[in-house]
Amino acid sequence: MLFLNRSDVASQLTLGDCIDAVAEAFAQHARGELPVAPGILGAHAPGGGFHIKTAALGTSPGYFAAKVNANFPDNQARYGLPTIQGVIALFDLVSGKPLALLDSIEITILRTAAASAVAARHLAREDSHVVTICGCGAQGQSHLRALSLVRRINGAFAIDLDRNRATAFAELLGAELGIRIIPNEPMAVAVTRSDITVTCTPARTAIFSQALLRPGQFIAAVGADSPTKQELDPVVLARSKVVVDLIEQAATIGELHHAIDAGVMTESDVHAELGQIVAGLRPRRSSEDETFVFDSTGTALQDVAAAAIAYERAMKTGIGSRFDLS
Repeated sequence: MLFLNRSDVASQLTLGDCIDAVAEAFAQHARGELPVAPGILGAHAPGGGFHIKTAALGTSPGYFAAKVNANFPDNQARYGLPTIQGVIALFDLVSGKPLALLDSIEITILRTAAASAVAARHLAREDSHVVTICGCGAQGQSHLRALSLVRRINGAFAIDLDRNRATAFAELLGAELGIRIIPNEPMAVAVTRSDITVTCTPARTAIFSQALLRPGQFIAAVGADSPTKQELDPVVLARSKVVVDLIEQAATIGELHHAIDAGVMTESDVHAELGQIVAGLRPRRSSEDETFVFDSTGTALQDVAAAAIAYERAMKTGIGSRFDLS
């Protein structure tokens, strides 16, 4: 069995790899080609919680992945540990043989941003050039990098409750991407001047109000991955075309969940799942004035697609450690 730590995974996997692999995984789901349906289980704990997500892809070779992630928001302040920690177990789909155990942090960061980039590639206006990032941690950084691969981004705004983190984000990504990034601008100003907005925060009440909506926007809402998290006013969804990663999951733990609870939407009001857009089964943007919301709750479809790449490349390059479970 192969073990890959975070640096091992990072050495074998790029954002570009993840964008292509995630797009194909979602398309296979939409076409009914998956060997096993994706699954999710959540468990609350004092100060945080755990979620387990599972999915399978392919037939020859075929892979099954189970990701166990712990999410404890106070970790950094209390213990100097990351908010999210976890592992991905990868199995042979035919024999059930355990193939690899991978650190999940790098894959989670990359595959989440990759899904938003896939959605932006199909739903954001072609002339989208300016991005607002709300939440300037690792996920915010990965999102700006990923969006720069699918649109010609030439400017950005960085917003975070920690103003120093927003400033550091602007300095780091501005130099890396060669663009001007303005930190700590009022959100109303930043969003009004942006074509794309990404919310990737642990917020539990809406930070994006209906007053911020304007024609033609693309909004990727990433933070709501449990029933108690929320970043968008439900009316924002009701007044936009909503695309979700998985509709059943979004209706349970995503922004869609809050819109349904508020009585402003039903599942039937959802425009499409992302895979249906990628596979050409549902229409993309039909006018420059349409506003789209991508409700990203995170699915193991993304995890297994990324983990399979990292595993196959590591087996060829000899990266990682090997051990025998027996």
